[in-house]
Amino acid sequence: MHPRRTRRLSELMGEQAWRDSGLGALPTRKNPQRQVSRLEQANTDLSAALEEGDAELEAARAANRELTRALNQKGAAAR
Repeated sequence: MHPRRTRRLSELMGEQAWRDSGLGALPTRKNPQRQVSRLEQANTDLSAALEEGDAELEAARAANRELTRALNQKGAAAR
């Protein structure tokens, strides 16, 4: 893709993501608490997803350590 088109597509996608996040617009004066509550919930959801991802990553690392240890022991026994 042409660099100028790539840059413009990236800009448009960024603008859309900004609008979709709700961060691009100020809360309405009628009910700013609704916006605050929605953003707090989004923050809670993202924090939970991050914690879950961290737990999965730690489990994968532990499994990797175990597999590496087993392979090293098997290789040492074969010598």
